[in-house]
Amino acid sequence: MKIAKPSAHGFDASRLAAIDALLQTRYLDSGKLPNAQLLIARDGEVVHFSHAGAAREDGKTVDEGSLFRIASMTKPITSVAFMMLVEQGLVAVDTPVHHVLPEFKDIGVYDGGGGSGAGGAPFVTKPTAEPMRMIDLLRHTAGLTYSFQNRSNIDAAYREAKIENWHGGHDLDGFVAALAQIPLEFSPGTAWNYSVATDVLGAVVQRVSGLPLDQFFKTRIFAPLKMKDTFFQVPKGKIDRLTDCYTLVPGKGRVMYDRGADSGWSRMPKLVSGGGGLVSTALDYHRFNTMLLNGGELDGARILGRKTLALMTQNHLPGKSDLATMSKSLFSEASNAGTGFGLGFAITDDVAKTMVPGSQGEYYWGGMFSTAFFVDPIERVSMVFMTQLSPSSLYPIRRELKTMIYAAMT
Repeated sequence: MKIAKPSAHGFDASRLAAIDALLQTRYLDSGKLPNAQLLIARDGEVVHFSHAGAAREDGKTVDEGSLFRIASMTKPITSVAFMMLVEQGLVAVDTPVHHVLPEFKDIGVYDGGGGSGAGGAPFVTKPTAEPMRMIDLLRHTAGLTYSFQNRSNIDAAYREAKIENWHGGHDLDGFVAALAQIPLEFSPGTAWNYSVATDVLGAVVQRVSGLPLDQFFKTRIFAPLKMKDTFFQVPKGKIDRLTDCYTLVPGKGRVMYDRGADSGWSRMPKLVSGGGGLVSTALDYHRFNTMLLNGGELDGARILGRKTLALMTQNHLPGKSDLATMSKSLFSEASNAGTGFGLGFAITDDVAKTMVPGSQGEYYWGGMFSTAFFVDPIERVSMVFMTQLSPSSLYPIRRELKTMIYAAMT
């Protein structure tokens, strides 16, 4: 692929090269990460695209065709899919969720009881102060949670019911039905908690559009944007390009989580996860980023309207709050001060509070295997970072990348 001259797009090439050097010495030579791929673009033009480390145990290096599990970088795509339906007048941002998913009609808020094992006390609930609305799914204020958070009787109930298991007993409709039997952690709109909300949003897209979620993505987003390497199931002819994926186990170090050659992503999941199921490439996600940067259009294919994207990329947290203030658990760290949440993305709302260079209104997210992206509409800069190691909170690599990318601007 063609890489533009950095200096022609306001970047210092030697400072961009310094990012690769840091990745190599700090993360690859030390064995912290198996590989690293970094794509930086301005105005949609790629000015830097580097690859380092092994794609698989056999030593083949990552390259521009390497496929990565992007996990929660699926969420912005699901959010865009929902907003496409909003633009058609089929649903609205303030529509109560139970209008589309009646299973949620009488869901209550946790008020006691529950606990591990079948003998746990039954849940006591109280009514929600306000109904759960689509905006709550988009910005993670729905009162839902994730089973892996290990902090409440609610996420324990998620674990016990195995409702998040992609290859388990539930399809998307079954997932919604099972989820609706478990109380909310809090009344919608009163707190922020990272959760399965975007998986529920995927079910909304499926019901409103009448298309299976994977087909909606394929026909309405991936085909128009020519994202030919993004899917829930890696096709047989492309499985050789899927990288190995690792997780860090305390006391054991880095262990294999999912081998590329016989990956779980080679099988179609029963539960199609709009919250975290996709595999993609840096070049495909770059096309998605560029569509966002262009106000919803790429190479003549319009996915969203300009003003819809402007709505999505504002801070929608109640009272213009931030994650450090509103989060119940994950992302409540001080480093998330100044960070709001929009309709599918984290939003930099106060650059000074983030303590990292950036622009107000820049939006971003990442995935549990340490992948990340950001789009800065002020500087017209976007980034995609790919690797395959969970959890994503191990190293401050995203903040380091961001600092060095902005430092390379001339």
